[in-house]
Amino acid sequence: MPKFHIYFTVLTVLAGLFAAGHVSAQGFKLMRYDEDYSTWKDSSATLYRHMKFLPLNASKRSYVSFGGEARMEYVSFDNEDWGRMGIGKNNFLLQRYDIHSDVHVGSRLRFFGQLRTALQGGRKNGSRPIDQDELNVQNLFAEVTAISSGSSQLKFRLGRQELDYGSGRLISVREGPNARLYFTGAKAMFSSKSFTVDAFAMQADTVNPGVFDNKGSGEINLWGTYGKLIIQRGGNLDFYYLGTRRDDAVFEEGRAKELRHTLGSRLWKSGGGLIYNLEAAYQFGSFGEGTIAAWTASAELGYSFEHSKMKPTINLRNDYISGDRHQGDGKLGTFNPIYPKGGYFGFSPQIGPVNLIDIHPYATLALNSKLTVQGDVVFNWRYSLQDGVYRPSGSFNLAGGSSAKRYIGTAYLASAIYGFSKFLNMNVGVQYFKTGDFVEDLIPNAQNGLFINSRVVFKF
Repeated sequence: MPKFHIYFTVLTVLAGLFAAGHVSAQGFKLMRYDEDYSTWKDSSATLYRHMKFLPLNASKRSYVSFGGEARMEYVSFDNEDWGRMGIGKNNFLLQRYDIHSDVHVGSRLRFFGQLRTALQGGRKNGSRPIDQDELNVQNLFAEVTAISSGSSQLKFRLGRQELDYGSGRLISVREGPNARLYFTGAKAMFSSKSFTVDAFAMQADTVNPGVFDNKGSGEINLWGTYGKLIIQRGGNLDFYYLGTRRDDAVFEEGRAKELRHTLGSRLWKSGGGLIYNLEAAYQFGSFGEGTIAAWTASAELGYSFEHSKMKPTINLRNDYISGDRHQGDGKLGTFNPIYPKGGYFGFSPQIGPVNLIDIHPYATLALNSKLTVQGDVVFNWRYSLQDGVYRPSGSFNLAGGSSAKRYIGTAYLASAIYGFSKFLNMNVGVQYFKTGDFVEDLIPNAQNGLFINSRVVFKF
């Protein structure tokens, strides 16, 4: 813990320096390339504003913007994988740093580049792919605005870039883990006042832990379209098609080449009052010599009392995610979450969105303007008794065909976020996983899992 306290002190000093300059930072975006500082061109001069909007010509139509992030996370994990690895207590430190520049050449052309470092220290069983990537080019793309008329725009983007769509069930940048995802390829983006749609073709790299040593796949393995329609007084409607290819896919059914197509839709509304998020997707394609028929359906309902003291919200989620029903029948029923959000079922879930039924109530309270707390309970069952459990990434973890037990276990979560300023916040979380009959049936002397983390994030 001493190292974590040192890092926290340094970040607090940096945040204080920005605050001392009486600057006002906009809300930072999940995707830093979505931030727009063009409206700052006539703002009063401060060091921070020069960093966010540095004109390159007299008209100020061309400019460059700089930004970055430092994130430190201390993790304590007891009985990861329910004690199967025999490690017991596992304490380690995660660090992430990045810096980016956004160059606008007039109103039609921009270049965005970002370097990122992700480091891990102290984990007894070594780094996972989500922990360590010493230095990589996270984003490096050129973007051209081909059409700009009123509220309608058509843009083309080419190069390395992050992707994040919808609620992150299928395509997520993976913000929770230490190393975020990225792809290399081309994307076309159309947007109007009430409608947006993207079309893309991408290849995913193999992430290695060293410096500039990630390897491209050399082939397109993710492609598709994702659209959103804003319904007046009726929320939002997302619709998508995603295609994926993996030459060495592993499920309990076996290992083979996978070509999968996903069709899905999402109806959702956030903000005050009634909250809902309804999503369903169907998958088809080929797995080896066989076929694929898989699906998922999710319903989340809640209510935000935005005008009440502490602005409480209450929510209830229920997910059904298919697994393989009959091993060896030539039809794979296991759902593939593709590139899912790491913390979709809790901030450090021990099971992923495959072959799963869950019920997930949770609630939040804003104790004051800086502190928000949340409590969750997640009940987890296997959808199919002929399929096992999978990791949060969707990769195969534990075979289940030999067990007739369905209940995996219960996760209890509590978390708090404290915002010191617009630049600095801290997140603390505790998760306890109580094993169910299925885990106890397959793992001798299975242990309940305890996960504790403290994370400090500084952005500028």
